[in-house]
Amino acid sequence: MEVQERIYLTPTPVRIWHWLNALGIVTLCVTGAQIRFPDVINIFGTYKAAVSLHHAAGIVVTLSFVLWLFYYAVIAKQLAKLYVPNAEDIKGGIIKQALYYFFYYFTGTKENPHHESPTNKFNPMQKGAYVAIMMVMVPVIIVTGLVLLNLEPLRELVILFGGVRFVVGVHFLVACILGAFIPTHFYLATLGHTPFAHFKPMWTGWEEHSDH
Repeated sequence: MEVQERIYLTPTPVRIWHWLNALGIVTLCVTGAQIRFPDVINIFGTYKAAVSLHHAAGIVVTLSFVLWLFYYAVIAKQLAKLYVPNAEDIKGGIIKQALYYFFYYFTGTKENPHHESPTNKFNPMQKGAYVAIMMVMVPVIIVTGLVLLNLEPLRELVILFGGVRFVVGVHFLVACILGAFIPTHFYLATLGHTPFAHFKPMWTGWEEHSDH
């Protein structure tokens, strides 16, 4: 017998942030590709239009990141608890979750070792990914982007960090990693008890858990 349990997993501010951030990052990836390869990619017409849109999207994503950080660190006070792996996650949780993702999910022999709740939303692998992405890569790409947006007043700082080419190289490399995360994120979101089970909370806030 199937039993449905509904959990209010994603508050409205988080849902708004998620879609705003997703739109901003996709825009940055597409405009960034045209800026980097203008002879091959021409989606927004002129090079100047792509640059302007890229700058605007960068500012939106930067503000979005600040709001995300403020919400979880100050208002919800759950930043470390939700996003940082604890000792149990590091000791065995990451291995168990990896085995589920790469083996047990396809064989159906074991259920997901992680059970979501409002205070424990992410499994150990997700926590590790979010630490790397939200607390390392996103700040790096924001800082390098702001530096490139203000080259003249920050000229001495740019020289200190190895010049414009170095800053551009770091910005582009991190952008490629974040761009690769998008399809990975989308795929992993389909690994619920139904393909769309993990998408619903980002629209309604409620997640349905199915127990057999």
